[in-house]
Amino acid sequence: MKTKEFDFDLPKSFIAQKPIEPSDHSKMMVYDRAEDQVQHKQFTDLLDYLNDGDVLVVNNSKVIPARILFSVEGGEKEVFILRKVKDFEYRVLVRPGRFFGLGRRFSVGGNDCEVVEVLDDGSRLVRASSGLERHGEVPLPPYISNKEVEFDKYQTVYADKEGSVAAPTAGLHFTEDLISKIIAKGVNLEQVMLHVGRGTFLPVKSDDIEDHEMHSEYYELSEETASRLNKYKEDGRRIIAVGTTSVRVLESSYDDKKGFMPFSGETDIFISPGYKWRAVDSLITNFHLPKSTLLMLVSSFLGSVEKMHELYEVAKKEEYRFYSFGDCMFLT
Repeated sequence: MKTKEFDFDLPKSFIAQKPIEPSDHSKMMVYDRAEDQVQHKQFTDLLDYLNDGDVLVVNNSKVIPARILFSVEGGEKEVFILRKVKDFEYRVLVRPGRFFGLGRRFSVGGNDCEVVEVLDDGSRLVRASSGLERHGEVPLPPYISNKEVEFDKYQTVYADKEGSVAAPTAGLHFTEDLISKIIAKGVNLEQVMLHVGRGTFLPVKSDDIEDHEMHSEYYELSEETASRLNKYKEDGRRIIAVGTTSVRVLESSYDDKKGFMPFSGETDIFISPGYKWRAVDSLITNFHLPKSTLLMLVSSFLGSVEKMHELYEVAKKEEYRFYSFGDCMFLT
């Protein structure tokens, strides 16, 4: 398939610049794949679409303050943490690149750092004298011009394990009150972990999607959670993934013969039209960027690129808000 098939026009006015308050009052497009029906609801109405025994799977990764700005020699410099490789050693993006050459030493808030390797993709390996993320700020996506957003507004209410450099945004709609009501209804809430990388949101640049080199992300599925998920599957329960990151964990860890397998490590799974879905029955997800792998995943779940474009046009007509702080879809 051609990458251009996943392109669409979106005026900037549709891009949400701040989260709605309260967060569970965002719009929610509900699409029933079996009936080919669309409904327009509020996220609090999610309760009406969940049944006793359903399984809601969330990603409990926590966003770290990955963007670090500082001044050297009268000029602003930026270090953006892509991932923590080990204690006090980080893979980072830098700006301007010419300043951060191999062996460059610099200081951030008294933290002494050194560029120990320049990688082929232009990123750097930086060794610091202490935790580099202590000096960072909220790593908002570049399409959000409002830089005054508080950190906790770019964090899910169930965030627990630090490591993401971007929020698993479908989870931003949940409030503690709504989660309590969901559990009281008899829905099983399960937590998995995938540290979201910056590559998640980048557009595919190859002409053919088959030529795209998928980024990898670290995830964990515990033995206990895998065991419960397998029991849910055996009992015919509906497994609902909250966000594409939860999808990546569930589909990566599922074996056709053995079911869900506990795992900790990297996944570079690329879900696009033609993929055989095995683990996920329903999906809650935001509206994604053109030409992104996330959009390709959604198109795959819907069964066609044409249906994705159709629903996105409906979303624009109904003035849904797009991207990280935007509204969402519940695909059943």
